[in-house]
This record gives sequence, C-alpha cells and structure tokens, in this order.
Amino acid sequence: MSDQTKSEPVSSIRNLGEASNASFARAGIHSAEQLRELGPDEAYRLLIKSGTRPHFIGYYALVMGLMGRTWNDCKGKEKDDLRKRFDKIKAETAPAPLAGIEKILNEIGVRAPD
Repeated sequence: MSDQTKSEPVSSIRNLGEASNASFARAGIHSAEQLRELGPDEAYRLLIKSGTRPHFIGYYALVMGLMGRTWNDCKGKEKDDLRKRFDKIKAETAPAPLAGIEKILNEIGVRAPD
C-alpha cells in the first residue's frame, strides 16, 4: 500500500449500502470524495446514463446522505423540491424513444439512407 491514505468507498456515505459501490463504479464514480465533489444531481445523471434505473427514493436518499441525514428525513416542501430536481434530471437523461432499436439496427447494418 502506498503512503497515500485509501479513499473511502461510496458506501461510507450515509444511506448508501455496499451495492452502491458497484453502481457508482459503473458510472465512473469510485470514491465518496468523488461523489461529494460531483454533488447529488450530477452523480445521479451519471448513474442513469450508466444504466441505473431512475428511482426517486434512491435519489433523495443520496441527497440526504450527502447532507449527513437519514433518507426518511426528507419531507414536505423539501421533498417536493427534490422531486422537481429528480424529474428534471430524469427528463434530461432519458434516451430517445427509438434509441434502443436504432442502436440494434446500426449494429446489424440496417441504416437509413444518407
């Protein structure tokens, strides 16, 4: 081991379990420090882009955890505001409706004329 201290895993953040380490790693986020630097909104965008299915509770558990709060501490207007942020992130990262089929058609060589 080098003289550098080992980075804390993502799961060291409150509300995030061991499975979070793999999910965030697929999104290119490998430490709690990196997650804190990105902030919850950008980190969640990266999670969705990497294939994680969007889920509001997961999003606000992340936000609360980064604030050092329990996931179920989110209520009222604060929760409503987080829902708006989540919906915006989800809308911005949603694939185009035909993105999956277009990718498959491109892979098998079926392409629209140029």
